[in-house]
Parts: sequence; C-alpha cells; structure tokens
Amino acid sequence: MFTPQPVPEYKGNLRNNIVMVPEAISTSSGIRIFGKCIKSLLFTTDVALIRNTNADAIIAVYPFTPQPIITHALILAADKPIFCGVGGGLTSGKRSLEIALDAEFQGAMGVVLNKPAKNELIEKIKNKLDIPVIITVVSADDDFKGRINAGVDIFNVSGAGQTEAIVRQIRAIDARIPIIATGGKDELTILETIKAGANAITFTPPTSAELLRDVMNNYRAGKGYG
Repeated sequence: MFTPQPVPEYKGNLRNNIVMVPEAISTSSGIRIFGKCIKSLLFTTDVALIRNTNADAIIAVYPFTPQPIITHALILAADKPIFCGVGGGLTSGKRSLEIALDAEFQGAMGVVLNKPAKNELIEKIKNKLDIPVIITVVSADDDFKGRINAGVDIFNVSGAGQTEAIVRQIRAIDARIPIIATGGKDELTILETIKAGANAITFTPPTSAELLRDVMNNYRAGKGYG
C-alpha cells in the first residue's frame, strides 16, 4: 500500500509569523481556475495581510465605490490571485463594466459583483470578460436560476448564519456551479459548509491592529516575536 510522503515545509526566519487559514478548508474540493486550484480565499484589502498569508487567493471587496487605482495597487502588491470587487449596487451599468474590464487587463483572476447587480449587468460583463464573473449572495430569496442563466460563473455566498442553508439551496438547483462561501472561524462550521456543497471558503482574518496588539504583548513579555 502506497503511503504518501509528508509535506515538506520551509518557514524561514522573517516570514514565520503569517496569517494561516483554518486547516479544515483543505478538505474542500477547490475551484480550478486557469489551472490553479483555489480552496481558501482571504477576505481583505490590507496589502500587509495579502503578503503574509497562506491563503490560495484574495477576495478584495470593500464598502466604497470601486476605484481602478485600488485594484491596481492590490494586484501589483499581491503574490497570489486577486478577485476584485467591481460594484453592482450604487456603482453599476457601464461604469461597473469598465471597472471589470480594467481589472481583467491589470491581471485580476476574477471580478465580484454585489448582490444588487441586475442579471442584465451580469450578462454584459460576462460577454466582455474572459475571467470568472462572481455574484455575491446574502439571502435565500435571490434569483439563483436567473443568475445562472445570465452567465454567472461562481456564487459567493455570504449569508451569516444562513450560509449553509443557502449553499444547499443553490446545490439543489445546480449540482455543478462553483460555490465560494464564508465558513466562519470555527473548524466545525467550515466543515459543515463544505458538506453542504461549498467548493471553496472565504476566511476573514484578524485586523492588522489586532495582530499588532499580539506582537506588542509579546514584546512586553520579553519575547522576540514579530
């Protein structure tokens, strides 16, 4: 019987302190995009976190009007694939389409539309881009079939306590559509979300302020950390 070798690991001295995603995420199937398998996505626009995590990719969605210069900065700084927010709510229509095109030209692996995005916008962006179009889902009353018919490539489920149920609902409609979902910070809830049908998991990391507080506490305790 073949026994696989343990995974060799190199940490180094200066990059030993990184944000690790929960181990449970590794049990997901992942989503293969342009040959790369994505299982874990870090939800952040913090460049320092982007450069110091073992997540497979970054989902960069923020609560402001999408700006190409922000997208450019994130992609330039990142050492892993970036999925960029391109609006869909207040920022919509032709502007969202142009921001999405710019994101693709800059090297984004995919674009993320907000929940309010209309199916017509999804269709227009899908007809112009060669990278995945992702739609965010926040409740069970979304028009999943309409989204699929419009050409959406991936669902991004962020339904808080209802996430698992929403994932199951989408799976009942389409057994093959790729699903990214929030899994929380608990290994058990992540596993349950994966069992429900999620292919990849987003993880919200501690803030830089929280991480720095831990570093400073170690300094105060006399530990050479960070």
